[in-house]
Amino acid sequence: MRTNTVARAAAVLVGVEGAALAALAVWQTVAIASGDTAALDSAIALLVLTLVGVVAVMAFAVAIWRGLSWGRSGGIVTQVMILAVALGAATGAYAEPATALILAVPALVTLVLLVIAVRDAGRGVPESVEDTHLP
Repeated sequence: MRTNTVARAAAVLVGVEGAALAALAVWQTVAIASGDTAALDSAIALLVLTLVGVVAVMAFAVAIWRGLSWGRSGGIVTQVMILAVALGAATGAYAEPATALILAVPALVTLVLLVIAVRDAGRGVPESVEDTHLP
């Protein structure tokens, strides 16, 4: 059951990314509560957007686990967005190559797993034992 294993591994990695976003939301909340923000309204807006991201990424992880195509599609878009952030972290006046690597490596691994899962799903490879139809 290679497909099931690949899809499940991708789901776990996307779930870890969702948990990392949740940790970021906690950090933002602490910064707001301690007054460590330049503009309160912008900080609250960023927190709300981060929370929306947490819900979306966690929903993608659950959908990937269940073998739903929209979860894989959303997971791929998420990985591309993370790679874009990593590219931004690697370039520019305030470049942080280490941060870029920390973001890019898991995103690349997850992206590869998701593409394999999409390919296998397109071939009709069963996602789980329950999907096989025995005579």
